Amino acid sequence: MAKIVECVPNFSEGRRTEVIEAIANAIKGVEGTRLLDYEYDKDHNRSVMTFVGEPESVKSAAFAACAKAAELIDLNAHSGEHPRIGATDVIPFIPISNCTMEECVELARELGNQIAEELKIPVYLYENAAVKPERRNLANIRKGQYEGLKEAVLKDPERKPDYGPASLHPTAGATVVGARMPLVAYNINLNTNDLDIAKSIAKAIRHSTGGLRYVKALGLEIKERGIVQVSMNLTNYQKTSVFRVFEMVKSEAERYGVEILGSEVVGLIPMNALVDSAEFYLRIENFDKSQVLENRLWE
Repeated sequence: MAKIVECVPNFSEGRRTEVIEAIANAIKGVEGTRLLDYEYDKDHNRSVMTFVGEPESVKSAAFAACAKAAELIDLNAHSGEHPRIGATDVIPFIPISNCTMEECVELARELGNQIAEELKIPVYLYENAAVKPERRNLANIRKGQYEGLKEAVLKDPERKPDYGPASLHPTAGATVVGARMPLVAYNINLNTNDLDIAKSIAKAIRHSTGGLRYVKALGLEIKERGIVQVSMNLTNYQKTSVFRVFEMVKSEAERYGVEILGSEVVGLIPMNALVDSAEFYLRIENFDKSQVLENRLWE
C-alpha cells in the first residue's frame, strides 16, 4: 500500500480570494497530491489548506504553495487576529498511512532546507521535527509575531532560525515547518464583545497556564460579528477530548455571565473526535465504535 502523508499549511491571507485560490491551485498542480479542503477567515486573515499524497509529492506541493504565498503576500501590509510570522506561517506534516513520524520529521527538515536555500526565507523547525526543545512549542517561535521577530532575530542568538539567513525575508517573513500527530483546530464563540473575558477563559483552559494538557488557546476578537472567540488547537484529541474542552469553556464563561453562541472546526477533524462527543452528550450506554456505519464499510 502507498505511503500517505497529510499536510496542513496555514497562510497569512484570509481576505483576498484570488490569492487564496492561487495558492490552492499551486497545490493542485502537483501530481500525486489531492487537496481535500481549504478554509479562510477574514478576521483572522488566515487560510488553512489540507492535502494528502505520497511523501515526495506532498513535499513538492508544500514548497510550491510556499513559493506562491511568498510571491503574493506581503507581511508588512498584513493584519489579523491570529498570530503569525510568515506569509506561509506554518507547514506541518502528519503521518496517515504506512508512514512513520520519523519519515515526516525527515520530510520537514528537507523542506525547511529547501525553502531557506531556494526562497531565502528563514525556517524554524517545531513539534517532532524541532532540534531545540523549546521550539517544539509553536508559540515560543511566534513570540513577538512578525514585527517582534524581525528585530529579535538580528540581536538575540536564541531566535536565529534553524535554516537560512538570520534575518527575515523582507515581505514573506519566516516559515515554521514540522511534523506532528493530527490536531483539531477548534473555536468557541461567545455572546459578548469583551475581549478580556475571552482572554481570561483562554488562560484558564490552556496547558501552559495551568489548564488542560493538550490545549493551546487564545482569546480573539471577531470584529465582523461584534463578538469574541476562544480559539484553540487540541494537539491530542484522544487525551483531551473536544467535549471536555467545550464543557470547560462553558463553565468558565458562566462565571462571567456569558454564554456560548456556537463552535466551529477549522479544516478537517478525525471522525472519532466527533463520535466521542456524540457518545458523551447522548449518554450512549455500552457504545462501541464498530457500531458506526462508516467504520464497518472499510473492514
